[in-house]
Amino acid sequence: MSAQLATGNMADPTQLTLSIHHRGATHPLILPADATLQDLATTLASTFHVPLENQKLLIAPKPGMQRAPFAPTPLSDLLPLDNPKLKITLLGTPTSEINSLNTQGLETRRREEKRAAAHAEARAHSRTSTPTRSSSGIHTLSSTANANTYTFHALKPLPYLPNPSRSLHFLTRLRDDPGIKAAMAKHRFSVPLLTEMDPAQHTTSESRTLGLNRNKGEVIELRLRTDAYDGYRDYRTIRRTLCHELAHCVHSEHDRDFWDLTKQIEGEVERGDYKSGGRMAGGDEFYNPGDWEVEREGGHVCDGGGVVGSSQVLGGGRGDRVGGGAGGMREVLARAAEERARRAKEEKRDGSS
Repeated sequence: MSAQLATGNMADPTQLTLSIHHRGATHPLILPADATLQDLATTLASTFHVPLENQKLLIAPKPGMQRAPFAPTPLSDLLPLDNPKLKITLLGTPTSEINSLNTQGLETRRREEKRAAAHAEARAHSRTSTPTRSSSGIHTLSSTANANTYTFHALKPLPYLPNPSRSLHFLTRLRDDPGIKAAMAKHRFSVPLLTEMDPAQHTTSESRTLGLNRNKGEVIELRLRTDAYDGYRDYRTIRRTLCHELAHCVHSEHDRDFWDLTKQIEGEVERGDYKSGGRMAGGDEFYNPGDWEVEREGGHVCDGGGVVGSSQVLGGGRGDRVGGGAGGMREVLARAAEERARRAKEEKRDGSS
């Protein structure tokens, strides 16, 4: 905000004409010739709706920064009105913006409290869930097998994320998928809880987890949503991740036995899915270990592995996540390349024979 005395024939000796600079714009302001610094601040408060206590007046070249409370010093004594380089800048936030920020802060606090309460409820539910386990480590709720034994016994969307009813529908579709039901019945998988994963809590600059299996089938978490929560990922891709996590009910580490079981479950899911004829579109093989652990697009971790408790990951090498860190990632990439080379040799040999 700059200020200058009105000059020329249009000048009125009883008035002081100022040019106000505020947020990149210039605004004319007319005050009585005997106006004080306090009068100027009061006029600015009513004109720009910036409270007196929020105002700062930067006057150049002199006297510099002025803050509330403003002195009743006449402007004619304070300002070098005849200096062409005189400039006064008003700094301060309007009342409307302050109120808006306060409202946003309260809303953000309410959302955080609601989210914290939902997390506490989920943790309490996890602590009170005490399903029995068979000798193989797979959870079962009854020693007598029936049609409802080998399934997901509870479905839980995250209530603090948008549209939880749609997530529940997605989880229900996975539970009732004919291929999933057939594979779980064959392997006698009984999982107490199938829930969705909060993408924000499982995404870092070095990893992007798509699924977790806690305590060998006590809870399975799946990343249903996109990272921005504004949509849902492809159903067949999520079902593929679920096959992977079901294999962790038996094997925590990503060893040869684990991949063999994963391949078997994937095939059973495809064959049991009578809605799609038990075949994949295009007839391609469904199983590729390298693609599971590392996404082609960014080399991020896809699977959180078999988790014991709430933090430790079995089969994760030196880090807490499968493939975590540069060494683990190189090992994963090397295994993927070795697997592709092996399959290429087998296909070449089969073609020659």
